[in-house]
Amino acid sequence: MIKAKNKKKEVIRMKWRKTGIYLLMSVFLLTGCADAGSEEEKTSNVTELPDGTYVAEFHTDSSMFHVNEACEGKGTLTVENGEMVIHISLASKNIVNLYPGLAKDARKEEDQALLPTTDEVTYSDGITEEVYGFDVPVPVLEEEFDLALIGKKGTWYDHKVSVSDPAPAGDEP
Repeated sequence: MIKAKNKKKEVIRMKWRKTGIYLLMSVFLLTGCADAGSEEEKTSNVTELPDGTYVAEFHTDSSMFHVNEACEGKGTLTVENGEMVIHISLASKNIVNLYPGLAKDARKEEDQALLPTTDEVTYSDGITEEVYGFDVPVPVLEEEFDLALIGKKGTWYDHKVSVSDPAPAGDEP
């Protein structure tokens, strides 16, 4: 009889816990969405940076195509007259061109491909290395966009990339 009462109390406690969790989740969702605004407002607020130089995160959909580890996933974002370009240093010299768009278009417009720069990166152990870097046009922050690449083997590949979390360049430690 005592076990049955304890079991019943435990069931009631569990129901209250679940109800409390659901209530908390609802509050978080409601407060998070209260100031959400329209999609158009969000996009315009995110992309309107004053002219200047920023450090920003550069994300890709591939472990083979990424910013050099010495750069900690970041690049230098320059905003001039509302146009954004991020300079990224890659992991090697194996990617020879980038194209802002899809691979099928890059094949037709190879003369529009982004040309590499030769960047020197310094790793945490003090070793330096020359790698390719690129100035990538950024159409919008915080959203994926298409960026095709071609390697030494001569094949174009589609990738999705995004740029986020811009911070004035002088704020880096």
